[in-house]
Amino acid sequence: MLNLDQLAAFVSVVDLGSFTAAAERAGLTQPAVSLQVKLLEQRMGVRLIERVGRRAQPSAAGVELLAHARRILGECAAAEEAMTPYRQGAVGRVRIGSGGTASIHLLPRAIAPVKKRMPGLEIVVRVGNTDEMIRDLEANALDIAVVTLPASGRSLEIEPFYEDELVAVAPKGSAIPEGGPTPDFFKDKIMMLYEGGNTRRATDEWFEVAGIRSQPTMEFGSVEAIKELVAAGLGWSILPGLALKRDRGRFVTSPVQPPLVRQLGMVIRRDKHLTRGLREVMKCLRAFEA
Repeated sequence: MLNLDQLAAFVSVVDLGSFTAAAERAGLTQPAVSLQVKLLEQRMGVRLIERVGRRAQPSAAGVELLAHARRILGECAAAEEAMTPYRQGAVGRVRIGSGGTASIHLLPRAIAPVKKRMPGLEIVVRVGNTDEMIRDLEANALDIAVVTLPASGRSLEIEPFYEDELVAVAPKGSAIPEGGPTPDFFKDKIMMLYEGGNTRRATDEWFEVAGIRSQPTMEFGSVEAIKELVAAGLGWSILPGLALKRDRGRFVTSPVQPPLVRQLGMVIRRDKHLTRGLREVMKCLRAFEA
């Protein structure tokens, strides 16, 4: 009989590329994880993990076993989840990964209908950038991610669901050009831009298409922080419209020219078991309107 702990250790090592990383994720020692994989190899009679440089990768036999192992572990997780309502009076759990802006301005409103329909559903939200969310999805540490596209991964299903316009944001009393600011207009302005991620890449590309290199005076990892600084009169910015729906009266906003848009998408693993809770979350995301 196959040992589930051994299969889980094997899958974790393959997903993370490291015995040490797999041990840290499982809360075990590295020798313990190594032993689990060794025992599985003895059970199968073949080598399953090979070291390529510093990275642990599956052998040809390991690749073949991996698909079976994922299905077995997925079915076991589904069986456990099916028992949750009977064991705890709950109806499961959904782990959502999201960027900072979506976690504040999108998820609470999208999730509210789910909680009304399924009061016992446990929803856990983890905030990070797109690359972090994709890694956690591939490691099955998240059930679904809401990210700024593009995103990619051979094992992932990606579905765009919301188009968010990026707009110019300026202190109250600022003069906005008719038709909206162009990249050239911002050359002599104090600019504060979001640091990193696909939203920043989209902004930089908008400037580059016009032959201008964006040169922000200040960079921040928080859209909310930039909003406060703009409201205080310290400069201009280009921010997601989603983050400005509730407080436009604090500053001047305007679409930019040419228009600048980012696409938000939901991402899940192709082999993910769609529980009722996860299906409800996806349904509400598709229906979301700002």
